[in-house]
Amino acid sequence: MTDVAPERPDGAAPAPAPRSRDFVQSVDRALAIIRSFGPQTPSQTVTQIATATGLTRAAARRFLLTLSELGYVASDGRQFSLTPRVLELGYAYLSSLTLPEVAQRHIEQLVADVQDSSEVSILDGDDVVYVAKATGPAIMTADVNVGSRMPAAATSMGRVLLAALPDDQLDAYLARARLEQHLPSTVTDPAKLRELLVCIRRGGYAVVEGELEEGLLAISVPIHDRSGRTVAAINVSTHVARRTREEAERVLLPALRRAASAIEADLAR
Repeated sequence: MTDVAPERPDGAAPAPAPRSRDFVQSVDRALAIIRSFGPQTPSQTVTQIATATGLTRAAARRFLLTLSELGYVASDGRQFSLTPRVLELGYAYLSSLTLPEVAQRHIEQLVADVQDSSEVSILDGDDVVYVAKATGPAIMTADVNVGSRMPAAATSMGRVLLAALPDDQLDAYLARARLEQHLPSTVTDPAKLRELLVCIRRGGYAVVEGELEEGLLAISVPIHDRSGRTVAAINVSTHVARRTREEAERVLLPALRRAASAIEADLAR
């Protein structure tokens, strides 16, 4: 008995759904291998990668050796890990956006005004991806950098972005999303999350307190394009020992909205 699936000619388990005629499975599998690495799996064996991606061990090894020759993966002979060259893939996307460049100077001014940290993110699948960041003097333990991903449901920016989705897309998200229990106060009930998102739609902002990190208080508002479509979110993050929720709404929310409006004005030029 083997610990991997019997190998098919194309090297992978049956696809869960039919693909278009132009779909290139090799690209999909190579990217799946890259995505299998993360904070909990910075280095992996061939068997671990095969298990994570659904590939056979032989197929995973071939893809890893190819990625190694291309410079995206390194190996000590047993363990494989990503190389800094992988950053080129994300940078190519970020460098094509005007949003990070436009937003950066505005969030730096926002941080100077409120003395707390600020970030800008976009929605990608079920996560938010941070595209701009300015750090305030108050030290938070959250390890968030440009390019970092966080679950949309547990973050204030994610909830702003989810609230802006059309109803059919929001329904699809709530049906598929895995709402993980990060902390005791994390919202994991889809019906409760829907209620919160409806309130966020009406109010135009979101506050999340202690759901992703103990003591973290974050407040966010949307950033719109010239057509009024929500394209990103901007936040201010602080600590509950520094500000109360009421103070965040009274002091930080007006400053956030001014920064969002300034970013929108620049994006519309």
